[in-house]
Amino acid sequence: MPGDGASSLRRGLRALDVLAHAGGPDDPGLGVVDVARRLGVDKSQASRTLRTLAEHGLVERDPVTRAYRVGPRVFGYAALVADRRLLRAAPPVLAQLVATLGERAHLSVLDGDSVLTLLSESPPHAVQAAGWAGRSVPAYCTAAGRALLADHDPAEQATLLARTRLERVAPNTVADLDELAGRIAVTAERGWASADEEMEAGLSAVAAPVRRFDGRIVAALNVSGPSFRFGPRLDEAGPAVAAAAAQLSSRLQDVTPEVAVPAT
Repeated sequence: MPGDGASSLRRGLRALDVLAHAGGPDDPGLGVVDVARRLGVDKSQASRTLRTLAEHGLVERDPVTRAYRVGPRVFGYAALVADRRLLRAAPPVLAQLVATLGERAHLSVLDGDSVLTLLSESPPHAVQAAGWAGRSVPAYCTAAGRALLADHDPAEQATLLARTRLERVAPNTVADLDELAGRIAVTAERGWASADEEMEAGLSAVAAPVRRFDGRIVAALNVSGPSFRFGPRLDEAGPAVAAAAAQLSSRLQDVTPEVAVPAT
């Protein structure tokens, strides 16, 4: 920040705080006069502060209304914090799911038209589902894929899967876009997805979406196991996985701790 060093930095942080708390995502922003009044500084100081923040992408100015709002770089930083927090917060949640359901639990993300598993936690069973950590599987035939696509409308689903060959790879694979859209709609309504012998014969799974601070789905919690053991328990497991996903989501909501910024 130009000018008086630490004082300008404090003023910039306070300006960001003012804009961040000015309203919701549809808020029109604040003009220079409003920001100056809330900061308790003159208009020229507020204008210089906002221009400097805008130069660094921390705020943006509407070309029509000339109002300022929080800029894209702030959200980019928040997303990075959320992603890192996700990887730190997930292991104990996965461990609790394993303890509760007795099957393998995974943390997965959407990778194009596939699901990539980032983390897996295993129970001490002699017979259990194959591990997929670090590997990708098709989104269309997996519970995790449906959880990750829960906010996609049918048109978005079709676009995402346009180059995917929908084929029956297991006894109950859904290989029709309209039917898949219906399954994803059910997932969105109840908050969790199930797949019984759809990706692989003898494999059953449930999954639920994990959301970051802005409500966007960024991952899925997925529990899978042999169909002979886990298949009859899908309706029981679904709400448990959804509750664990909500718990993990809550840890991603506040990505920046509130810090009292001293007045100039």
